[in-house]
Amino acid sequence: MKEEEVILVNNNDEPIGTMPKMEAHEKAELHRAFSVFVLNNRNEIMLQQRASHKYHSPQLWTNTCCSHQRVGESNIEAGRRRLQEEMGFETDLKELFSFIYKAPFDNGLTEHEFDHVMIGYYSDQPKINRDEVADWKWMAPSKVKADMVENPEIYTAWFKIIFEKFYQYLMDNLVENES
Repeated sequence: MKEEEVILVNNNDEPIGTMPKMEAHEKAELHRAFSVFVLNNRNEIMLQQRASHKYHSPQLWTNTCCSHQRVGESNIEAGRRRLQEEMGFETDLKELFSFIYKAPFDNGLTEHEFDHVMIGYYSDQPKINRDEVADWKWMAPSKVKADMVENPEIYTAWFKIIFEKFYQYLMDNLVENES
């Protein structure tokens, strides 16, 4: 099976080529990515705990799902695909904002991503893919924020970066359930 490729982009999110995912992370190349936050009818965030065999950040808590777009796939299509693959459900997604971040890991890999952050709503239980996800839970945004201060080591590096921006977006826009 061929290794998944990521879409390399410039600082304006314009595609400039593709590269195998591992190589892009080894070379810290800027590439397109997405992060999905799913909220329930109580405006709690569905968090996932990464599977123990993941090549980086195993067993750490993070947003509902995240990954990389494929060539020819829109941000929303990619988010919906990965949400189904990891968490086992579908819901409408809305893109909120995008930004560039860089997060190096202890294993020599670096996430350098042009990240498209999306929101969706779903109140049932997911059917998690055990190859991707060890566990999941609902958590109020304010509790996530407080827990990140008390226990930063249990969260992924990118989630800590993205969550601050997502939390600020929630506070600025008071996102309502649109479903």
